[in-house]
Amino acid sequence: MNTLTFPHSVAIEIPSRLAAPTDPYASEAQTDALLRTGAAYRRDRMQAADMITTDEAADLAGTTRVTINAWIKAGRCIAVTHLRRGFKLPRWQFEPSMFPHIQPLSQMLGSTDGWHLLAFLESPHPALDGQTPRIALEQGLGASRVLGLATAEGH
Repeated sequence: MNTLTFPHSVAIEIPSRLAAPTDPYASEAQTDALLRTGAAYRRDRMQAADMITTDEAADLAGTTRVTINAWIKAGRCIAVTHLRRGFKLPRWQFEPSMFPHIQPLSQMLGSTDGWHLLAFLESPHPALDGQTPRIALEQGLGASRVLGLATAEGH
């Protein structure tokens, strides 16, 4: 096995059958497998128990579906396109510890794309001792630190 080393003392074991010392590009089979994995992740994430429709989000936020759609477009809330119709939104973003930070995060990341925002908030980060930005915000970590990470990632 080959060992690929990254900064921050992270090592990943790569089976020798996957190591391609002369060709830096993924094969067609590797690309197809990666795309299938990504599609499965997206499908599973949209079907997760914490994902709600725009109608449910409107009820939760005490507003209308039209307003929720405007918030999505402005980056004020996170939504991913549902394959059938409309959007799915993570319910947790409407919590008081989270909602005020969504639009500033969107601005710092330079994106209103729901998958981009969701990936940022739900991915562990070394600068947060391995916590996700979402968990850090929910546990009361100062928003300025998370916004700083978003700014760094957005640039």
